[in-house]
Amino acid sequence: MPLNRQPNLIDPDGFYEELINAQRGLSDEQSQLMNAKLILILANHIGDRELLREALAIARPAGV
Repeated sequence: MPLNRQPNLIDPDGFYEELINAQRGLSDEQSQLMNAKLILILANHIGDRELLREALAIARPAGV
């Protein structure tokens, strides 16, 4: 199954606001740690190594 790249969140702006609010009051280091934990939690939930590999390739800046 290919990675779903179509909009799939019911309220993406609301989720973004929750994400920002969850980081409010954190230092840059704490915020980066929270993001890393969130990525690993969601990667575990997805569980499909090919999908995760595809997502990594899409997220990586071009030309780097």
